[in-house]
Amino acid sequence: MFSKKKKEVNEEYFKEGVVSVDEGDVELAAESQEEVADKIINSGMLKKYTEIGKLMYAMLNDYRKGIYKDIPWFTIAAIAFSFLYILNPLDVVPDFIPGLGYIDDFAIITFAIRFIESDIHKYLDYKLEETK
Repeated sequence: MFSKKKKEVNEEYFKEGVVSVDEGDVELAAESQEEVADKIINSGMLKKYTEIGKLMYAMLNDYRKGIYKDIPWFTIAAIAFSFLYILNPLDVVPDFIPGLGYIDDFAIITFAIRFIESDIHKYLDYKLEETK
């Protein structure tokens, strides 16, 4: 999924990555929830995305279980791609580089949220209605 040809994390890179996601990637992202959560929480730069990350995982899991189906494939793929990218320690900017290692992870999750923001709001509305 991660091409070494592209060396710049930008919107085009994000879209190309999302388009390459398949059901296996979604399963892998879902199974890696704990590792992704740990990485988000333990990296200063990504920590502010802790709650939205939980929400994105809830969307992903409800989709996989067939509970929530009103969600475009692009949104599911964007969530999976973002989480798998965050998990990859040797992405465009390796995570072990102090001070810089999470900049690309931050960019990827920011792109994801920007592209799927309306679906996140729809999911929140759905969850609110579900609790009534």
